Amino acid sequence: MAENVSPTRSAAELRSMLVPLALAQFVCSFAGSNMNVMINDISRDLDTTVHGVQVAITVFLLVMAAFMIPGGKLTDRWGRKRCFLLGLVVYGSGAVVAAVAPGLWVLILGYSVLQGLGTALLIPPVYILTTMLYTDLTSRARAFGVIAGMAGVGAAAGPLIGGLITTGISWRAAFVFQALIVVAVILFSRPLVDPVPADPTRPFDGLGTVLSAAGLICLVLGILQVGDNAVAMVVLFALGALFLVAFLLHVRARERAGKDPLLSLSLFRNTTSNLALVTQNVQWLVLMGIAFTVSAFLQVVRGFNAIQTGLTFTAATVGLLVSSLAAERLARRWAQRTLIIAGFVGTIAGVVLLLVLAGFTSRIWAFGPGLVLIGLGIGLMLTPSVNVVQSAFPEEQQGEISGLSRSVSNLGSSLGTAIAGSILVVGLATPGASYAAAMIVLAAIGLVGLVASLFLPRTPAPVR
Repeated sequence: MAENVSPTRSAAELRSMLVPLALAQFVCSFAGSNMNVMINDISRDLDTTVHGVQVAITVFLLVMAAFMIPGGKLTDRWGRKRCFLLGLVVYGSGAVVAAVAPGLWVLILGYSVLQGLGTALLIPPVYILTTMLYTDLTSRARAFGVIAGMAGVGAAAGPLIGGLITTGISWRAAFVFQALIVVAVILFSRPLVDPVPADPTRPFDGLGTVLSAAGLICLVLGILQVGDNAVAMVVLFALGALFLVAFLLHVRARERAGKDPLLSLSLFRNTTSNLALVTQNVQWLVLMGIAFTVSAFLQVVRGFNAIQTGLTFTAATVGLLVSSLAAERLARRWAQRTLIIAGFVGTIAGVVLLLVLAGFTSRIWAFGPGLVLIGLGIGLMLTPSVNVVQSAFPEEQQGEISGLSRSVSNLGSSLGTAIAGSILVVGLATPGASYAAAMIVLAAIGLVGLVASLFLPRTPAPVR
């Protein structure tokens, strides 16, 4: 594959191609978090509940996770730019459907399904193209810093922008806003080129796609049944486990037969990448779990409107911006392992601070210091984790690892919303206690990420 890569391009050309990639990452991350400030508005307008909105958010993140790996594989068959543009069209169509949704199920169709599928198609090309276009480690780290920064800012700024739009116009206008950004990204994508031609003969593992998606969907839907339907929860967990075992057996059989599986098991033989994938999963699980927990608490318990909730999250946005913008300078001075460890320490400290101050006073400022620390911590480790994973594999495996990387991150996001949301919904009768329980669980999961980061090598092993 490497011999087909186009010649080196000028810095101006690379910048023009980075713009649509970064904007696309921003709008997808924005979609995952801006719904958090619309909980009350959507519940009233569509005659649903907090749990209904939680399901819509979780399914959106879950669809992304379930189909991100197939999306990465299709980039080789259809071409990276073509997948990118197709994903944008599907995503934009979903935004329009969600904007006019008369009820929860149509909202789930537009937002959760169509926007989720669109994201799964367009995000893998973002990371594959960045890896291929930026050939040296320094420029690649800088490009990933921009994209990962836009991902973090989109996730953190979603509540503020969504709150402003929801309060000033309507929650439906937030989806129109996303559709307009998609149109802008398509226009900015004109100078974007695919360094490697598509290969229509490349096989696609359809059965593997169905088995893996079914397994992930069943597991996360099982979490959503916690405290609601114990029988359904157990059945979904069992089905999810069976589907995933069947998927692994299917992959092994295809590899032994010399066929191309959906996901090569060889990807999991790289210890450094495995550890970095764990940190990625935990980062997004904690970020999205906190976003949903704090948003639901502020709106349902404290009675905040969308803009008040969004303004509260400005503290996290500021923290993310500061650490993301400093990512390149920090990467020159500190090892990626050090930055990831520091990020987890800061994030966990922020969660503890949120718990302590929110229990001490009901004033809005109590959420500021903790959210700033969380934003700083998450922003500090987003770029190093992505770079460790992507740089651990050669170009011919970038499609696979990009899909796996994004799938792991989005699975973390869906798990964060599902776990934290389930704890909150179960304990709505005692909201203060359920808020504390959700935050304690998220802090404990953050500790898992910290432990994984401690085992990362000080200097990543060279690609073999």
